[in-house]
Amino acid sequence: MHKPNQIEGLRFRLVLKPGFALGPGKADLLEAVAATGSLASAGERLGMSAKRVWTLTREMNEAFRAPLIETEKGGSGGGGGARLSPLGEEVLARYRAMERAAGAAIEAGLDALRAELR
Repeated sequence: MHKPNQIEGLRFRLVLKPGFALGPGKADLLEAVAATGSLASAGERLGMSAKRVWTLTREMNEAFRAPLIETEKGGSGGGGGARLSPLGEEVLARYRAMERAAGAAIEAGLDALRAELR
């Protein structure tokens, strides 16, 4: 699936430290949590299993100085939820800005290379 913020041929992934990278999957999860207010709904929207959502959430929350995703447990009637922390919003905005800049920087070169393909 082609995403509007991702040019074809570019998968923007930042290796921020050994063993941790921020890429399209984690950024998409942050966006989906912001949009839905729920880890479960974010996972459904992205076609991710609950285990994968929790794994990515834990990885991001442990990698940064403060959690990117804040969660609230639901009681017997549900009501739990998830939201981006201020740091989570900043990280997502910075990642998307860098992704757009990288896409713009390579777009012309990518077209020229593709023109040379058989």
